[in-house]
Amino acid sequence: MKTPNPEHVERLVSVINSSPYFVLISMKIREIGIGYSLFEIDLEEKHLQPFGLAHGGVFASIIDSAASWAIFYGIEDENGGLTSVDLKLNYLAPAVYGKLLAKGRQITLGKTLGYAEAQVTGESGKILAHGTSTVMIVPGNLPVVEPPFPPKFLE
Repeated sequence: MKTPNPEHVERLVSVINSSPYFVLISMKIREIGIGYSLFEIDLEEKHLQPFGLAHGGVFASIIDSAASWAIFYGIEDENGGLTSVDLKLNYLAPAVYGKLLAKGRQITLGKTLGYAEAQVTGESGKILAHGTSTVMIVPGNLPVVEPPFPPKFLE
């Protein structure tokens, strides 16, 4: 198995964390590697639904992201991107404040589809939500940025 280039990882994390949707909901990627990812959201008032609990869409967003990006470094194609095909999740407990952490884990990866899961916990470690996602590999679909990315893998 190839080894991710640390320069690529650093650049990718920067691009992901500055993408418009991630900024909008204050979501950040903290770790990424072959078969895993770690995301977080510090809950704020903007994340709450009318009953004062974190909106289900917040959980869906962090699960979708953690599961999808857990697959990324398993794609050996230098220019391969990805997009979600489906998302299934279960809400297990509400959240009102604090930090949400989502750990993504690749389950399987083929040439065109990958399958991963993500678990969301609160700061106490309590499991708040769990989900799975099927992801489609999209050749030639890397983020368009200046200057271009360094190589994805070390030689």
